[in-house]
Amino acid sequence: MTDSRIKILYVDDEENNLNSFKAAFRREYDVSVAISATEAKEILKEKKFEIIITDQRMPGVTGVDFLASIINEYPEAIRMLLTGYADIQAVIDAINKGQIYQYITKPWDEQQMRVIINNAYEIFSLRQENKELLKSLIRANEQLEFLLRQKLLS
Repeated sequence: MTDSRIKILYVDDEENNLNSFKAAFRREYDVSVAISATEAKEILKEKKFEIIITDQRMPGVTGVDFLASIINEYPEAIRMLLTGYADIQAVIDAINKGQIYQYITKPWDEQQMRVIINNAYEIFSLRQENKELLKSLIRANEQLEFLLRQKLLS
């Protein structure tokens, strides 16, 4: 049996935050946590995630830089940035470099976070569905072109 729950990777350098997030959401979502961007990249090699949430201020690399560094390899994941600091430059960078879906301030509210996660997953699902529909449309177009060429040749 496969786990059909939304797969979330939460990255934060504070272990208490990781534990709180996992405790709050592990029953309804498939939650993985990482204490650093380096650990997160290792986890990403092993498992696909629909949603990636990261803290902005971490030692070594900012959340924005981490998100920007994984865009090419994991373009479909919905990215979110979490911070306890009001930093307008981080917001701008997050949007421009990290292509984030949502900027969330700490401390997060459990109900609000749940709504944000569910909305993010809906966007993820719609993008996947659009991708499949586009593939089907391309296949149908190729078949029509083939039939048209056959008719023109006969």
